[in-house]
Amino acid sequence: MSDLLALEDVHVSYGPFHALRGVGLTVGEGEIVSLLGGNASGKSTTMKAILGLTRVRAGVVRLAGEDVTHRSTAHRVRAGISSVPEARRVFPEMTVDENLRAGAYTRRDRAGVADDLDRMRELFPRLAERRRQQAGTLSGGEQQMLAVARALMSRPRLVCMDEPTMGLAPRLVDQVLDEIARLNRELGVAVLLVEQQAELALSIASRGYVLATGQIALRGTAAELLDDPRIHEAYLGKAVPA
Repeated sequence: MSDLLALEDVHVSYGPFHALRGVGLTVGEGEIVSLLGGNASGKSTTMKAILGLTRVRAGVVRLAGEDVTHRSTAHRVRAGISSVPEARRVFPEMTVDENLRAGAYTRRDRAGVADDLDRMRELFPRLAERRRQQAGTLSGGEQQMLAVARALMSRPRLVCMDEPTMGLAPRLVDQVLDEIARLNRELGVAVLLVEQQAELALSIASRGYVLATGQIALRGTAAELLDDPRIHEAYLGKAVPA
């Protein structure tokens, strides 16, 4: 499997604070990879470095082999990356369809955008039912689906999802994860899933990385990480039986 995204020895600083210290990770074509870590571990900074929202002090960010370390966010979107931000952040005063169109802001192919609007309505029938409804009046689960569909409107090869289950009712969490897995399976879109909830994230991922104080502390297949006592103690709140 070829690498679609690769971070190589990436360092990011905020003034004197060294937020990322030599982070290296990869996401292959069509793969789901989880990036785990607690508060202040560096997850959000890693996401910003990937999307071009913060300056990389040293190291390289590659997308499909291209060095995009110093390229704009818009260039990265055009090159095939999109994001689902933390806490969804839909445009509440805009309708569902207007939010979807906003996801295609870098595109100039009107016919293609119209086709993709139809495709999103097929993929997410609930959004089709609410296409003229203001996004701020949707339920939390519906807003999350809208945020995912909006990210797909740029026709990405990779979607970075920042804690997509945050703030959702427990009954909706499995639904959102199932949708992410389905889209990966049906559309072949690679996913970098940034999460605090290790067991949930690893349930749909093939591999994972664990960040701690701005460094990769653990890496492995999803099965390996789920069996690792350090994951159980730090993230699942229980020790592995001897």
